[in-house]
Amino acid sequence: MNERPEGVDPVSAAESLLPIDEHVEEGQDAEGRKVRHRGVYLLPNLFTTANLFAGFFSIISAVNGKFEIAAITVFVAMVLDSLDGRVARLTNTQSAFGAEYDSLSDMVAFGVAPALLAYEWALSGLGNVGLTVAFIYVACAALRLARFNTQIGKVDKRYFIGLASPAAAGVVAGTVWAVWAFGEKSGVSGDDLPIVVVMLYALLVAAAGLLMVSNFKYNSFKDLDLKGRVPFVAILAVVLVFAVVFSDPPRILLLIFLAYAVSGPLQYLLRLRRTRSI
Repeated sequence: MNERPEGVDPVSAAESLLPIDEHVEEGQDAEGRKVRHRGVYLLPNLFTTANLFAGFFSIISAVNGKFEIAAITVFVAMVLDSLDGRVARLTNTQSAFGAEYDSLSDMVAFGVAPALLAYEWALSGLGNVGLTVAFIYVACAALRLARFNTQIGKVDKRYFIGLASPAAAGVVAGTVWAVWAFGEKSGVSGDDLPIVVVMLYALLVAAAGLLMVSNFKYNSFKDLDLKGRVPFVAILAVVLVFAVVFSDPPRILLLIFLAYAVSGPLQYLLRLRRTRSI
């Protein structure tokens, strides 16, 4: 009566009773042989989880009308998103699970959160038009992340095809933060904006979304060697950059992300001009 079926591992049978199954992932060892890894890497996924929470917190803040906090939290999510990948590479803890988890977190932090922030802050006054613009951004972010996952290992790592979702979120959330910071001094907020300005912001949100699914190339900066030696003046330049950013974070960061967003189409036009002149 107590005999178990042949071929059933007692350990596996016991683990199947757990409410949460163990994650098993196939990979390769140093010699190229297929191996099965159980569990997930903790350190990089901690940063990914923090990124996910930042996106969730931004959504909650936007719904409650705390637009400045919602915008700042999106930028916090960017820092966390940049850290999880670098930590995984530096500690050699990359995994397929981590890559998928990172994409899902990015969808919340840089897809849903900025779109909801934009809608609650200004686009809701446009009715169905504002709702459509916000959805276009969300849909483009999802398509951008899905396309990025399918292109891993197939495209030049030095470039992104289409505007990266964190950069697009920086444009959308950065505008809210910059106008809100200006409003603290002049009394202007999202509800006080003229309809023309709201329409321009709607076009900006839609453009940021469309740039994500475009074929414009953007520098990924992944070829930067952060572990190698650099000239002493490079450290001074970094200090100067931090000083400039912290002198007026909302406006400086917005200008940086706007310049980066425009760099893709601009480089395309310059390449097209050089091709035609040959």
